[in-house]
Amino acid sequence: MRSLSRLASAAIVSLALTSCSTGPPAARIVAPVSGRATSTAPTAARHPAAAQRTATPTVGNPHPGSTLPIPAALVPFRRPAAAGEGTWSPAGRPVGGVRAVYETTLVPPGGTQPAGIAWMDTGLLSARLYSGSGSPGGGPYRYTAPVTPAQAETLVAAFNGGFKMNAARGGYYTEGRMIDPLRAGAASLVIYADGSVDIGAWGSDVTMTPQVVSVRQNLVPLVAGGRPTPRAATANWRAWGSTCAATSCGHGVPGVEHQWRSGLGITADGALVYAVGPALDPLQLAQLLVRAGVVRGMQLDINPAWPVFVTYDPPAGALAAPGNGSKLLPSTAQGPWTFFEAWWARDFVTMSARPAR
Repeated sequence: MRSLSRLASAAIVSLALTSCSTGPPAARIVAPVSGRATSTAPTAARHPAAAQRTATPTVGNPHPGSTLPIPAALVPFRRPAAAGEGTWSPAGRPVGGVRAVYETTLVPPGGTQPAGIAWMDTGLLSARLYSGSGSPGGGPYRYTAPVTPAQAETLVAAFNGGFKMNAARGGYYTEGRMIDPLRAGAASLVIYADGSVDIGAWGSDVTMTPQVVSVRQNLVPLVAGGRPTPRAATANWRAWGSTCAATSCGHGVPGVEHQWRSGLGITADGALVYAVGPALDPLQLAQLLVRAGVVRGMQLDINPAWPVFVTYDPPAGALAAPGNGSKLLPSTAQGPWTFFEAWWARDFVTMSARPAR
């Protein structure tokens, strides 16, 4: 069965369009940045509430080894809600006897299909960026697919990265190398030497420091100040990437606004939140992240072949492996096997159990 899934995934990958976006590029920077700046988004919003901006709340990353409170149930956007909608369920192997990942589903405002949401305790989990030959390219890399047995010893969850770099309108830094120059204002996932993470606009919310080990940029912020950015609600949804058609990813076929999209954000107490759904526009993705408590967030990859979030729950003392992995959404094309395959050429992020203190 897994072989058939792999073949199906490969077929989808061969047909899928490369994620891309339009609009003028932001200014490039390669040197460390200091100070804070106020970002602006001139694009008019389609949703009045999306245009309201507040000061970005301070993000408090938990101390490594500490435990965050279990997330409160999410209020569904519609009534009546589907069974279990907004209710968190634990997923993935425990860390020191404590569950570090919780999952739920929500139907976005105006939508009909459920999206998946995953909450990760960054006090118990350590993040790492894996790089691919296709995204970002420029290898070889120490951390790349497939996940090795040594890394599988502590693996709890893994999820997709962003666009290919010719479409990301941002940069990529990892393993002491500037693969693509980092851009001021770009939405950035930042990973530090102790495995902690932050997300925000480069040069204002997040900057280069000696502790930074990886920076993955993708487009501009989707959530800021605990609200969808005005850009999230733009009528020009193609600014968030070129999409496949409703049922085809053939070249030259017009794309659709509501397509597979994934996103990542950070909460005020430092938890990491991932969201993915099969029929989302950019604003709906932002609204899902905000409903889950995100104060700063970004879009990751889009279109059917790329988004995936997986948790692994092996027996005590065993390795994470495709056979003990579970998808956040069963309908994603990729699955637990993806990150264990040498042919997987895209970047991705792993969340692993921190050592016992």
